[in-house]
Amino acid sequence: MIIEKMTAFEIKKGIEEKSFTAAEVVTALFERIKAVEPKVDAYLTLCEEMAMEQAKAVDEKVKAGAPLGKFAGVPIAIKDNISTDGIKTTCASKMLFDYVPPYDATVVKKLKEEDAIIIGKTNMDEFAMGSSNENSAFKKTRNPWDLDRVPGGSSGGSAAAVAAGMAPVSLGSDTGGSIRQPAAFCGLVGLKPTYGLVSRFGLIAFGSSLDQIGPFAKDVKDCAMTMEVIQGMDPLDSTSFRGEYKSSYLDGIAGGVKGMKIGVPKEFFQSGLDPEIAASVKAACDTFTKLGAEVKEISIPVTEEGLSAYYVISSAEASSNLARFDGIRYGYRPTEFDGVYDLMELARTEAFGSEVKRRIMLGTYVLSSGYYDAYYNKAQKLRKLIKNMFRDAFAECDLILSPTSPVLPFKIGEKSEDPLSMYLADIYTINVNLAGIPGLSMPCGFSESGLPIGLQILGPHFGEEKIFKAAYALEQELALGKHAEL
Repeated sequence: MIIEKMTAFEIKKGIEEKSFTAAEVVTALFERIKAVEPKVDAYLTLCEEMAMEQAKAVDEKVKAGAPLGKFAGVPIAIKDNISTDGIKTTCASKMLFDYVPPYDATVVKKLKEEDAIIIGKTNMDEFAMGSSNENSAFKKTRNPWDLDRVPGGSSGGSAAAVAAGMAPVSLGSDTGGSIRQPAAFCGLVGLKPTYGLVSRFGLIAFGSSLDQIGPFAKDVKDCAMTMEVIQGMDPLDSTSFRGEYKSSYLDGIAGGVKGMKIGVPKEFFQSGLDPEIAASVKAACDTFTKLGAEVKEISIPVTEEGLSAYYVISSAEASSNLARFDGIRYGYRPTEFDGVYDLMELARTEAFGSEVKRRIMLGTYVLSSGYYDAYYNKAQKLRKLIKNMFRDAFAECDLILSPTSPVLPFKIGEKSEDPLSMYLADIYTINVNLAGIPGLSMPCGFSESGLPIGLQILGPHFGEEKIFKAAYALEQELALGKHAEL
């Protein structure tokens, strides 16, 4: 069993057919983790004993001939800002270094109900603020394709774990590209679902109107299978979609793109885009044409302006959400302080990292009296304009294609002293969160130096089925079949 090359679909099928047991899968996976994790540093917490207990429970079901869940025996890694009952959940921050939630996030509960096996919590940028995984308070995760480069962020640990063969699938969260950009950097399929399609209950919030939980996978079918499990209306989340859900994304996934209209925004191919990425994405457009889709140029003229709106809105929401971390109720508390105000000041000064402090300060500023209308209110108006532009674009197109990132995976430390340069790496992803539409990143080629290149496929609200069909058609045609070698 070469566990590092197996997909979730193959693992589930093998367990159902009794080719191997769930316990054998977990044993092989932790052997892989022990061999590779010291090089990659993708995990903050591992749950070997708990995972083996869950695997044995699945094997008992198989032995008894009992019905199996959709994820029976499939190991999954969870980003460390998603609450897990009895397992440390730190958000990669000193502020929550010893926090153990007393409950499961809804997505974790759903996975357990479908017999998934939780193998550990993955590293991330602190409180999901970053695009490189260099803002973790505990360690820097490395890209399995090149250990001197970043895996992307903020969900870099979840991406690196799958790319390194230390998990067949994982969960991340996406506020402005934090699933799609690491997926592009690590050569994976990663989906940011429509806002409200996946419950946010148990996700420790960064930007509540932007955050969405989604999957990383080795291929499109695994991504679709994971979405089937984690989606659904949740009474514990007031933003959860109350309408009808697609019961299966795998049914009809091979339907192809013939007759689809695909738009390519001209603004996404201007200065700042790496020429190798541009060439690879344009080649993917040609492939879609060959497969029977109509690919045409469109215009979404607020691409660059969306970046400023995103950082105003997300920082404002972060300032509000992180106000609860005061050193009093839970988390980090300084040992010496003089009164309650000194306690709160010292706790936040000592426990928050520089990027978190930067965004709290920016968010507090734009929400303050005299600046609310000048910044925050204008950003919300621009957000509405962006949403309307995507709505108009999807009135004439089924899907929209773009690069996922304007740059290839950069070297560790290369952009850490230049926050603006780091923020610009999200220019193709942030508008998707502002509009609340779904977006998937998938590999579409490799650079001359062997680094993966990501293609982003966007759909209208609740257009995940169309996205999966197009992504699967391209994946089958390209047949890249390369893995990170460690």
